[in-house]
Amino acid sequence: MKRTFTLLLTILLTLGILMTGCGQNDRPADSGSGGNTEVPSKSLEGHTLRIFCGAGMTKPFQEIADAFQAETGCKVEVTFANAGQIQSQIKTAEEGDFFIAGSAQELKPVEKYVKEHKDLVKHIPVLIVPEANPGGITGLKSLTQDGVSFIMGDAEATPIGKITKKALTALGIFDKVSVAATTATAPQIATLIAKGEADAAITWKENAHVDGVKIVETEDLIPYIMTVPAARLTCSQDAEAADAFDSYLDTAAARDIWVKYGYELIR
Repeated sequence: MKRTFTLLLTILLTLGILMTGCGQNDRPADSGSGGNTEVPSKSLEGHTLRIFCGAGMTKPFQEIADAFQAETGCKVEVTFANAGQIQSQIKTAEEGDFFIAGSAQELKPVEKYVKEHKDLVKHIPVLIVPEANPGGITGLKSLTQDGVSFIMGDAEATPIGKITKKALTALGIFDKVSVAATTATAPQIATLIAKGEADAAITWKENAHVDGVKIVETEDLIPYIMTVPAARLTCSQDAEAADAFDSYLDTAAARDIWVKYGYELIR
């Protein structure tokens, strides 16, 4: 009888252990184990981010800002302007959370306000002409031909203007090019070329997709490919919202928007 009782007790204890083990296996996988790839969006209702962005990136970046706002509830106020205007505003007001610049060089005048930055996408300069190419432009040296007129971004205030001057100067032709007009922002350049206001111009690749405008394939501008950095500013007042937005810039959703508008990813 004693043996029977002992055997029965052993069986019951064994079954109890097995049942406990099954219960543990039925628990949801820990989110940190890789079992759940969906990261819940954190509500940032009541938070606000102020971001400065180069005017040439208005369309993609506004869409990125709107998507982040819709997902988190954080209000995103974006100021679009040329680099010179943004640099002046940052230094004067000493406020803002991020500066999305046309190139890393545009961060130098405000480097004391930059906490950290990372590259997002490539900024590729291209030579553009009206669809019919009336000036017969085949490369940068063609710009010195008689009767050829040229439009460029402001070399003092815009990244594309600075790159244009640098490229033409390196070829020794800057003073030989007939500049018909300068613009305050990159998107204005392609618009003027589409209207036939000049024979050629240099603008960013993503701004060149305008009816009536054609890109002239040339290797002249390859050395001047830039990158678009996202710079986090030291004057940012909302670390939680800034951290969230910084992470959002690395998501597939944000990267897909850049690609949709013709940008090439860095990584």
